Amino acid sequence: MRDCIAAVEAAFAAVTNDTTIPAGVLGSQVADGGFHVKTAGLLSDTPYFAAKINANFPQNPSRSGRPTIQGILVLCDATNGDPLAVMDSAEVTRLRTAAATAVAAKYLSRIDASTVTICGCGLQAAAQLEALCAVRPIMRAFAHDLDPERASAFASEMHSALRIDVGPVSTIAEGSTRSDIVVTCTPSTRPILGLDDVGEGAFIAAVGADSEHKQEIDVHLMARAAVVADVLSQCAAIGDLHHAIEAGVMSASDVRAELADIVSGASRWSRSEREIVVFDSTGTALEDVAAAAMVYERAVAERIGTRFDFAR
Repeated sequence: MRDCIAAVEAAFAAVTNDTTIPAGVLGSQVADGGFHVKTAGLLSDTPYFAAKINANFPQNPSRSGRPTIQGILVLCDATNGDPLAVMDSAEVTRLRTAAATAVAAKYLSRIDASTVTICGCGLQAAAQLEALCAVRPIMRAFAHDLDPERASAFASEMHSALRIDVGPVSTIAEGSTRSDIVVTCTPSTRPILGLDDVGEGAFIAAVGADSEHKQEIDVHLMARAAVVADVLSQCAAIGDLHHAIEAGVMSASDVRAELADIVSGASRWSRSEREIVVFDSTGTALEDVAAAAMVYERAVAERIGTRFDFAR
């Protein structure tokens, strides 16, 4: 996780150095779910290009036992187009999304932040908590889910894995009002976190809204907070920012910065101790290519994986 965080942080820093292939995104909705395609590249010492196809069907676990997110990621050599690797995209997505939260928390949460609420205890939740523990001195976490048994199981699992105090809560506010950091990673299509649910100085990572139909953060909380976008144009189209703009309480110009500007130092904005910060995390393929390149290079070095040639 720590290596993935470092790779994702470097990818955001590369945006302002003109050493990236700009990210692209395409989405399609179908009954009960949807698909999206994300692409980007890193023009570092070893140039890479990645294209990811993800399917997102939130009802899969309860209906068929299948994962919510499934897909593949193709990594290519950006100098000649050679396909280098095909890998499972769900695990890459899980890791890089949590890594992006950790990068944002490193720059935007209070340095002494020690208490976290995780809302939504699915596959993404464990990675989010692990990643936050890598950048902040987390001592206590609250877990909330619509399924109380899932929240309890998650709390027990993470207590054992991370050796911190983790307990389930019956409402979001029961944990979030006592937390320095709040992560929402749900498929919700309506606000689940409002102004009364967070305290002064809280850092909120809004992870779940990755299509125009999803929403986790109340628009009035968005308007009150200092909002930082992973990708401004994308957040304005499909993130929680999209709903605040649609409600007329914010405009894109109200966003304080993009994460790349903060990581690179291009933006000198810094938060006040009492200011609530919302990181609108819609997910960018720069995170995917950074994580995928790390996976590929390790696989080659350790001779892990199956080699094949499309021409044979």
